[in-house]
Amino acid sequence: MKKFDVIVVGAGTAGCLTAKTAAEAGLEVGLLDRKPREKIGEKICGDAIGKHHFDTLGLNYPSGDELQSRIEGIKIYSPDMETVFQIENEMLYGFIVNRILFGQRLLKLAVDAGATLLDSTLVVEPTIKGNAVVGILSRDIKTEAKIQLQCKVVVDASGFLAILRRKLPSEIGVDTEVSNEDVEACYREIRQLDGHVASPDFCEIYLDQNTAPQGYYWIFPEGETKTNVGLGVRMTKNFPKPKDQLCNNVLCKPLFKDSVLITGGAWCVPTRRPLDCMVGNGIVMVGDSACQVNPIHGGGMGPSMMGGMFAGEVIVEALERGDVTREGLWQYNMRYMQSYGAKQAGLDIFRFFLLQGVSDDEINYGMKYQLITEEDILKTSRGENVRLNITEATRRVSKGLGKLSMLRRLRNAARLMREIKVLYKNYPDSPKGFEEWKKKTHELITTADRLLSRKQ
Repeated sequence: MKKFDVIVVGAGTAGCLTAKTAAEAGLEVGLLDRKPREKIGEKICGDAIGKHHFDTLGLNYPSGDELQSRIEGIKIYSPDMETVFQIENEMLYGFIVNRILFGQRLLKLAVDAGATLLDSTLVVEPTIKGNAVVGILSRDIKTEAKIQLQCKVVVDASGFLAILRRKLPSEIGVDTEVSNEDVEACYREIRQLDGHVASPDFCEIYLDQNTAPQGYYWIFPEGETKTNVGLGVRMTKNFPKPKDQLCNNVLCKPLFKDSVLITGGAWCVPTRRPLDCMVGNGIVMVGDSACQVNPIHGGGMGPSMMGGMFAGEVIVEALERGDVTREGLWQYNMRYMQSYGAKQAGLDIFRFFLLQGVSDDEINYGMKYQLITEEDILKTSRGENVRLNITEATRRVSKGLGKLSMLRRLRNAARLMREIKVLYKNYPDSPKGFEEWKKKTHELITTADRLLSRKQ
C-alpha cells in the first residue's frame, strides 16, 4: 500500500498549486486525476484570469500559445443594450488563457517540485478511521485495479463534484452539500468568427433576465477572430437549459453569422461565499470543492490557486507540528477567509441585489440614470465598500423617484456587504468560536436574501 504525506485529489488549478506548495517544502505528495496526463487542464471555462493573481502567487504571466488575449477591463451591457459601462482598472487587467496549456504549465510546476502524478485514476471515496480521513480508495481507469492509498492529509480539489467532501460524515465538521440555488448551470462555446471581435481588449458581460435568468451571458475575446461565448443561469426550480438559451438568444446575433463551432460544453459552478469551514480531521477542501469562486461572474482560477497556496502552506506547518486535526489545519480557514473569502462574502451579498434582486427594467433605468454607477461595480469588483454620502444619495434619489425600492435595496446591499466583510475579517482563530460565527453569518445571509432578492 502506497503512503504519502499528502494526497491531492484533482490536478486542476487548485490541486496543482496545493501540490506544488507542499512538494516544494519537501513533503511526499501524490497528485491524482481521472484524466490522462496529456488532457489535464482541459476544462469548460471562461478562460479569464486577473494579472494580480499571478503577482500574488509569484507566477510568470501567460505567454506564447498559452496567451489568447490581454484584457484591459470589462464592458457591462444593460438588458436593452442602450447603456454600456466600460470599467478599466489595474485589478481588472488580465488574460484569456489557453486552458489546457495553462493547466499543463501548472501541472509541470507541481511535478517538477516533486509531486508524484497518478493520472487516469478515479477516486472512489475517502478512507476514514477514528473520525479522521487517513487516505483514499481509488481505481486505475486503464486496468480497473483498485488502489488504496494512505496519507496524513487528503486534499479535495476535485472541483464542483467534490468527490470526497460529499462522502464525509457529519462528524468531520464540513458542509457536505451546496444548495442548487447557489449554483449556476453554464454552457459555453469557443467559436471561430467570420469577422473580427468588436472589443478585442475587453470581456463583455450582458445582463438580461430573459436570456440568462439570475445570471448573465458573456462574450470574451480569444484573439481577434475567435470568441469564448457562454451563458449561466441560476439552478432554481424549472430553470431553462443554458445551451438552449445561448443558441436561441445569443448565437443568433450578427457577430456569430457564419461562425464555426470549435468546441462546446456544459458545466456547473458554485456562485456563493466559500464553505463556512474548509477543514476537518485529516482533510482540506480547495477550489470549487470549497466554493472558492467569484459569486458574481463565477471566475475561479485565481481564487482557487490562492486557496491551493494557502492550503499547501498550512499543511506543511501542521505536519511540522504533527497536528493534522481540524484544529491543527484551522489556519487555512483563517488565511483564506480574511483575504479573498471576505471579498467573496461581500460579492455574495451583491449577487442577491444585482442578479437576483433587480428586474431588467430596473437595471435599464438604473444604469441609464446612474442609480447604479461604474464606480459601484468597480468598488465591488475590488472588494471595496460602496458608500453613499448625503450628496450622492440625494442625487440618486432625485433621479430615481420612480425606483425608490431599488435604491433602498442598493443601500441595504452596501450596508450588509460592509457587515459581512467585518465578520469574515474576524473569522474565529480556532474551532471554539466557529458555531457562533456561523450562526451570525447565516443570519446575515438570510437577511440579505429577504431584503435584496425578488422572490420568483
